[in-house]
Amino acid sequence: MSHTNSAHATNWAAFTSAEPALAKTVEDRFGTFTHHILATLRKDGSPRTTGLEVRFLDGELWLGMMPNSLKALDLRRDPRFTLQANPGSGTDMGGGDVRISGRAIETGDDDPAAKAAYVKEVEPPEPFHLFRTELTEVVRTYVKDDTYLVVEIWKPGEPVRTLRRK
Repeated sequence: MSHTNSAHATNWAAFTSAEPALAKTVEDRFGTFTHHILATLRKDGSPRTTGLEVRFLDGELWLGMMPNSLKALDLRRDPRFTLQANPGSGTDMGGGDVRISGRAIETGDDDPAAKAAYVKEVEPPEPFHLFRTELTEVVRTYVKDDTYLVVEIWKPGEPVRTLRRK
């Protein structure tokens, strides 16, 4: 399946509806810290990682960026991304390691109401790029009872798969 096929495109609200418990854990995990890690693809296809603030607002996961930032230009060229929650200090990682992958679609003059709502809530420095996200995968990894690793994997249209490794 091509990365441009949106037959299984799912926004944050649809994910929350399909898997409310995992969605709450993921949102709480991102809410613990302000800055997270965004991975995009450079022109040559190699990965670029940068810091980013994210916002869950009105059923969407939003990515806001400074004008003409390299990550924004990357996403305009190739919308695929992975977002990893800030692990925090030490090795505790309460809530586990959480990653969201998908496609970022720039919101601009075509959706002034969404951009206005974001500006009202976030008050970002202007001008800025704003991307809404279509999720293709959400993964949570954590250690259970200091005994085994648990990996929860969700993809649109599928139930959460849980893998356990000793």
